[in-house]
Amino acid sequence: MNTLKSKYQVAVFFLLCFLQVFSITARAESQQTSLMKAERVEQANTPNRLFHSSTQKLNIEPPNWWYGLVEDTVQLMIHGENINHLEAKIPNGQRATISNHTSTSRKNYLWITLDLSKINKAEEVQILLKDGSKNVHTITYPIYAKPKMRNGFDQSDVIYLITPDRFSNADTANDNVVGYKEASNRQDPSGRHGGDLLGIQNHIDDIASMGFTAIWLNPIIENDNAKYSYHGYAATDFYKIDARFGSNEQYKDFVNICHEKGVKVIMDMIHNHCSIAHPWLSDLPAEEWINEWDSYTETNHIKSTLQDIHAAEIEKKTYLDGWFVPTMPDLNQRNPLLSTYLIQNAIWWSLFLELDGIRMDTYSYSDRHYMQRWINRMNTEVPEVSIVGEEWSTNPAHVAYWQKDKHNQDGFESDLEYLMDFPTNQLLAESLTEKESWGKGLVKLYESIANDFIYPHPEDLLIFLDNHDMVRGYTSLNEDLDLMKTAMLFCMTTRGVPQVYYGTEVLMTSPAQRDDGRLRGDYPGGWDGDKVDAFTGVGLTQDQTDFKQFLTELLQMRKQNTVFHKGKLIHYVPKDGVYVYFRQDDKHTAMVILNKNQESYRLDTSRFSQFMDGSIIKGLDLLTDKVVDFKEGILLEPRKSYVIKLQ
Repeated sequence: MNTLKSKYQVAVFFLLCFLQVFSITARAESQQTSLMKAERVEQANTPNRLFHSSTQKLNIEPPNWWYGLVEDTVQLMIHGENINHLEAKIPNGQRATISNHTSTSRKNYLWITLDLSKINKAEEVQILLKDGSKNVHTITYPIYAKPKMRNGFDQSDVIYLITPDRFSNADTANDNVVGYKEASNRQDPSGRHGGDLLGIQNHIDDIASMGFTAIWLNPIIENDNAKYSYHGYAATDFYKIDARFGSNEQYKDFVNICHEKGVKVIMDMIHNHCSIAHPWLSDLPAEEWINEWDSYTETNHIKSTLQDIHAAEIEKKTYLDGWFVPTMPDLNQRNPLLSTYLIQNAIWWSLFLELDGIRMDTYSYSDRHYMQRWINRMNTEVPEVSIVGEEWSTNPAHVAYWQKDKHNQDGFESDLEYLMDFPTNQLLAESLTEKESWGKGLVKLYESIANDFIYPHPEDLLIFLDNHDMVRGYTSLNEDLDLMKTAMLFCMTTRGVPQVYYGTEVLMTSPAQRDDGRLRGDYPGGWDGDKVDAFTGVGLTQDQTDFKQFLTELLQMRKQNTVFHKGKLIHYVPKDGVYVYFRQDDKHTAMVILNKNQESYRLDTSRFSQFMDGSIIKGLDLLTDKVVDFKEGILLEPRKSYVIKLQ
């Protein structure tokens, strides 16, 4: 009896142990399943490129893709320890397939191309990375439906350019982020000052209420550099917003809120170079990923070498393949893996954020055939996104070379729609500050516009007084309020798309010689404790208050009078310090008068008979709502410029 009891007790003991182990195992498996499910949800809803596997993390770019695109494949760049020998497989039963599998001599990179042609709904693609029969990594890759895009910017818009680090600091918790090399130091003009996405977001209403309809942000992707990291043009991660500005999700929220307020968003991109601190530089994905020289070679910055029929080949190569600066390696877009990577990156941001526009930095420094391929793919996949290229040349022939429908002597044809009008920008302040004489003064501005025959589409040029790379406009105009008003009036009424740099509305200044850290100064009122607050008006001088009100009225006037968006431009040779031009469409005619005279001047209107015949005897001053009588000419007040709607 005792023996049976003992055996029974032992059996019960082992049964209880088994049940306990089973319970623990079941809980562990359940927890693991929940974690894996949560991880997949996280991957599907956030642009997180770290995909966990059984042994390590893999970095995958792009982090997701969309079905419904014209080109129904996506190239995945996978980075992980010693993976280039692995073979990618997709289990049976899935609609995605692998159409290409590429590895290079670099052991830590693997490329696979997914064919998504059979996918017609959102799903997760399972990808196995195998070493023979052994499964080493399992990737769950999300595919979404392509979002419906909005129309991009055009001539009806006025763009407000912001250097994010210098506009407003709303989240002091991200001023310094653990793991980032450079800390915040507002006392250093070239350091990080703490401006962030939330700071801009908090003032979208202020921007929109003035009359701006689009915001262009200098780059905010990760720039984890030891110094000068605030400006954003030296990327260390092409798929991640710098945490000191916010997150990818915050950027998406920012765009959504801008759209709710009727404001478009333009993203600044750089395909020519990255930062020397980018992880690529310590583990290059492929041979010839960057353009390398026997000794450090910097670009010569001579843009004319590209069109110069007499240029030596080494001059062209130095311009294209030389590094921008020692800390910015030159990317080699001729490498097909890199070119696809960069193209997909632009498409990814466009769809993830539902962007309205892209400003491409240093446009001509990149391989031109790559840029054409990029533009063509963008126009195919996201034609709604407007793209403007930076070709910083004061020679209109160099700028026009890149515009759509330009038939160049070398046979190259670009499909880039918008370009920045640096030739007119260079002459604007000069023409207003110079004393009028033969070949000087306003005639320079006239001749710049007269050069529009060089451009296929002069109406698609961005017109501006200054930007983040040049002396502040108010400084270049010798801090002359009347000239500043005339300059802004010109930008808002001539052909093209106007762009205004943040702080222009409150007459921000800079040193007369270019000093990037100072010309990109802090916006007054963007930081707690600022004595001057440009948002509320507290502490502004009378001139600052006056000009902000003037610019607001000018922007509202432009918004309400569509003749300045699409109307034909006809101008007259400047005379006696006065430059007159007209904008005309099917319904309206507006007369613009740029006046530099120090004293009152009566403008004889007889030579404007094309627009002001005997039946046109009055007009309406669109900035004052006062009636203007044309019978005896127009009496111009000293140094005051006008916008008059003919009645």
